[in-house]
Parts: sequence; C-alpha cells; structure tokens
Amino acid sequence: MRPWFVRALWMGLLHGAVQTGVAAVGVRSPEATSVRPIAIGLLVAAAVIWGAVDRLRELPSAGMQWFIAALIAGPFAGALGVIGSALLVDQTGQEALWVALTGGAAFTALLVLAPAGLGMLLGGFLAQKDSARH
Repeated sequence: MRPWFVRALWMGLLHGAVQTGVAAVGVRSPEATSVRPIAIGLLVAAAVIWGAVDRLRELPSAGMQWFIAALIAGPFAGALGVIGSALLVDQTGQEALWVALTGGAAFTALLVLAPAGLGMLLGGFLAQKDSARH
C-alpha cells in the first residue's frame, strides 16, 4: 500500500471523527467552548508526531507523500464529518456537503500538511542530533 494512501485514510478518518465529535459536544453542551481548541491541538499533535516519525524512519519523498495525503484527506474528512453529523448528531442535510468539500476540505488539508511538515522538520533535527552522537 502506498504511504500517502495510509496517511490520507487515517488522517481523514481522524479528522472526520473529530469533526463529528466536536459537533456532538456543541449540540449537547453549548457551554463547552474549550472543546474545539483542544480537538485542533490533538489533530496537530497527531500530524506532527507522524511527520517526525516519517523523517526518523527516512521515508522516501516524505514531503510529497504528505502533500498527496493532505489533498485526499481534506475532502474525505469533510464527507465523513457531514455523514457522521447527519447520522449521529443533528440531521445535517446534503446542503452541508458542498461547504465541507470546498472550504472545509481546504482547511483540513492545511491542518494535515502544515503540522506534518513541522514534524518532518523536527524529525530532521532529531536525526541530526542522533547521528552527531554516534
């Protein structure tokens, strides 16, 4: 299986699940305003860690793998978020799908690509320090 497919699949699933969870918390507990920043922080942390691990494992062309994964994970997560919200939260209709597949997908793609790039940068620094010790 191609590395970009695995990253796109899991990051899309993670982002779609978090979108649905944040929507559910927003509907059931509107006073819980700290849920969204915490959720974004967890999504960023997941991409940073995975990007760093890819650099430490010396994944070939890791930047391009993450770029392709982000482009696919964005619309995938948007569609999953709309489906999850429609089934589990609040009867979200098909009118939300267009927004999720355009602006929401672009935001998700950036929320995958930028932290993964940061993680690859940090992983490169860690690899340099490790090779300097040996």
